[in-house]
Amino acid sequence: MVKLNKIYTRTGDGGTAGLVDGSRVSKSSLRMAAIGEVDEANAAIGVAISALGADEIQLKLLEIQNDLFDLGADVATPGEFDGALRIVASQVARLEVEMDEMNDRLEPLTSFILPGGSPGVSALHLARTIVRRAERATVALSSAEPLNPHLLAYLNRLSDHLFVSARFVAAREGGDVLWQPGRSRGD
Repeated sequence: MVKLNKIYTRTGDGGTAGLVDGSRVSKSSLRMAAIGEVDEANAAIGVAISALGADEIQLKLLEIQNDLFDLGADVATPGEFDGALRIVASQVARLEVEMDEMNDRLEPLTSFILPGGSPGVSALHLARTIVRRAERATVALSSAEPLNPHLLAYLNRLSDHLFVSARFVAAREGGDVLWQPGRSRGD
């Protein structure tokens, strides 16, 4: 259990951050970039939750937010470390099951869709793009040092999950906003 009595520690004033194993790294490191992107993705999902209100998607997103704290801890724990919190295959599988359940209730895509619509749909699309950025940052880190492959898979599935979630919410609100190729060209 985490217990924080004081939020500021002054240990990062010199431009470094502490990791789970007690080591310190530059705040500009690939690891800290990945941790920051995951944190931003989690906050964006929080915005989507507030835009959706009480909803079946909200419960899924709250579980995902919890997973993203697990994932952040995983990224913040370099190498092998006893008791490290790691993303596991069942967390990835849960996202796949949820996507399949939502997709079974959707019409097939006939066009690319624009990332917009209602505030909730738009927030889900924005969260999806931020998760993609978090995935790119984590892949960059994984090219420099080994990471848990399940955390990479989780981020990859999560962006897909947010896409399907946006479509699921949009379907209840009249449907996706479809891309119309060349619409404004005037030819």
